Amino acid sequence: MKNKLTLLFVLLGYLLLPMSMSGTTVALPQIGTALNASGGALQWVVTGYFLTASSFMLVAGSAGDLIGRRRIYRLGAATFTLGSFVAALTPNILVLDVARTVTGIGAAGVMAGGGAILATTFTGAERTKAFAAMGTTAGIGLAIGPTLAGWLVGSLGWRATFGTFAAAGILLLAGTFAMSESRAAHRPRADRLGAVTFIAGLASVMFAITQSSRAGWGSPLVLGLLAAGAGLLAAFAVVERRSAHPLLDLSLLRNRQFVGWVLAGVVMVLGFGGMTSFLPTYLQGANGLSARDSGLVMLMSTAPMLVLPLVGSRLVNRGTSPRLLIATGLLMISAGNAWLTRLHPGIEAWQLLGPLLTIGIGVGLASGLIDAQAMNQVDQSRAGMAAGLLNTVRGGSQTLVLALFGSILISLLTGRIGAEQAGRVATGKLTGPSPDVLAGHLTESWQVLLWAIAALTALGALAVAALLKPGRTSSPLPAPPVPATT
Repeated sequence: MKNKLTLLFVLLGYLLLPMSMSGTTVALPQIGTALNASGGALQWVVTGYFLTASSFMLVAGSAGDLIGRRRIYRLGAATFTLGSFVAALTPNILVLDVARTVTGIGAAGVMAGGGAILATTFTGAERTKAFAAMGTTAGIGLAIGPTLAGWLVGSLGWRATFGTFAAAGILLLAGTFAMSESRAAHRPRADRLGAVTFIAGLASVMFAITQSSRAGWGSPLVLGLLAAGAGLLAAFAVVERRSAHPLLDLSLLRNRQFVGWVLAGVVMVLGFGGMTSFLPTYLQGANGLSARDSGLVMLMSTAPMLVLPLVGSRLVNRGTSPRLLIATGLLMISAGNAWLTRLHPGIEAWQLLGPLLTIGIGVGLASGLIDAQAMNQVDQSRAGMAAGLLNTVRGGSQTLVLALFGSILISLLTGRIGAEQAGRVATGKLTGPSPDVLAGHLTESWQVLLWAIAALTALGALAVAALLKPGRTSSPLPAPPVPATT
């Protein structure tokens, strides 16, 4: 019974946090009007949350190994609740930005702690089922986040959106009393220098990526942030190599199969993340669909995530090769992107069913496998570290994919219609004397981008299959030796 309650509350966290991430964007116009905010200050409501959530994942996971995974989950839930509560009552945009940034730190604790708690609570087939349920729940959160937030904002106002997240955070906090505590006794000291260099380095890189769409990749700000981030992350690698108690044990990255599952997460995001975020704007601009109708079309790709992760876990538990399933899933994502190149102005919704359903099935299979199989390669003493690394890589990949998708789409349009119109057309605004011509240019740019994504995803699937080929590193890495005491 206690294990079932643990699973229930961890899944609630994985449902809530993606909703908080994807749903808040819907509230931005109303927030801007209410607080007289615009531009970067308004966008930071989303960016600040995402930056700190991604940057603190690894630190939160490794801290859980040190001081307790349940404790980190509890601290994360409390921080998330406090940040959401302040956001609901904020008097101005500055306080809201700070509150959302703090909320992101709490989200990192809940997600990294939750993954580690599942890894140490369940074993064997039960672990596979638990992580499949986690993949399903996170997918649901991303899918219904904008819809639920849109309903809350429209019915009760944007403050009620954050108030709802705060109330759910209290429920997460209460759920920690149903969980068991676990930690790795062999890690007696915190790696403070590693934590500082990693957070600063990753935050610099991710902030540069988020600013690239406005300032341009060649701007001094973006280049300076990228250089600073690269230097700090290089320093982090040196610190970890020399540390007796590293934040990230680099031996994890020598496990070929663990790296294969991490890469699978990156490839999945590559094939799904940009399309999911930008296709609704194409459908509204080039096809004239309403926001509601374009959202319904996108359910074709998200609906399979309700059942496929659990199907994948059952197949694995019955003896199907996880390597075969993940390769199949990633290749289906590639095929779906290639099929989606039939996109054209006026395309009927039923004509999108095939490509979107193919992509959704591929993502559903992949999302139910990656965490469980990656965790199977790691000793339980490093479960928090591994969970933090997985979430960090996925969050960073999502940021990079979104920034690159938008940037490349604008670049392709710039070559066709000029820089003045490119940014506006990329977001589906096809107003002007020749909207049909603009829709044609937008479609051609989309087709080039989709072919590129299909090719890269296919290559990624082959690389993952090669890394996951059984070999001498197929068994879980042992726990690091316990330091001698005197």
